[in-house]
Amino acid sequence: MEDILLPIIVVGMLFIGLPWLIFHYITRWKQSGTLTVQDENLMDDLYETARRLDDRLATIERIIAADHPDYRLASQSAPDRDYAPRDYRGDPRDPREPVGPRRA
Repeated sequence: MEDILLPIIVVGMLFIGLPWLIFHYITRWKQSGTLTVQDENLMDDLYETARRLDDRLATIERIIAADHPDYRLASQSAPDRDYAPRDYRGDPRDPREPVGPRRA
C-alpha cells in the first residue's frame, strides 16, 4: 500500500501542487505591480497639494519682490518655470495619468 500511495502523492505534488504554487505567486506579483484606485486618488491629492503650494510660493515671492527690489525671484533663475495654474485635462502629457492600463 505504501509503495503505491507515495508515488501518487509525489506525482500529484509535482504536477498539480508546484504549478499551482508558481502561478499563484506570478498572479500576486502582477497584481502588486499596478496602482490601486486608492493610490491613484492619493497621487491626485498630492499633485493638487503640490500645485497649490507652488502657487502660494510664487505669490509670496512676488510680494517680497515688490517690497524689496533687490530680491531675486526663483523664476528668474529657472526661466522655464511658469506659475500659471495648469489644466492637464485631456493632455496626453498629464503627469497624473497612470502608465499602465486602468482598472474599473
